[in-house]
Amino acid sequence: MSKILIVDDDSNVRLLLKSALEELEETGVEVLTAVDGKEALDIIQNNRPNIIFLDIMMPKMNGFDVCSAIKSDGNYRDIFIIILTAKGQITDKEKALECGADMYITKPFDPDEVLEKTAELLKIELEY
Repeated sequence: MSKILIVDDDSNVRLLLKSALEELEETGVEVLTAVDGKEALDIIQNNRPNIIFLDIMMPKMNGFDVCSAIKSDGNYRDIFIIILTAKGQITDKEKALECGADMYITKPFDPDEVLEKTAELLKIELEY
């Protein structure tokens, strides 16, 4: 079973992303959420998601540090990390890529695009 982890301290963003990915849950994909970087690392160790949507600005541990921790661990290096943040500066994007992020999306985001990209990554055909 494929798993997706949404990591964001903003409950509205978590809810919006979870709603956008709801269609994938119908195909057996499990969507997990975390409110900060520390919780995310615990969930990753216990659940090993395939894809992580990761905010940068969070309490306890920021997204750059979480991304670096995941990508530096050989057991988790292949997890696809999508930085999803309000930080749109090119320096932020460059730093995210240096930390190992696979993709960078700025808020506000298009829920349909998020769904389509996630389905593509998980090799799930969406029904329209």
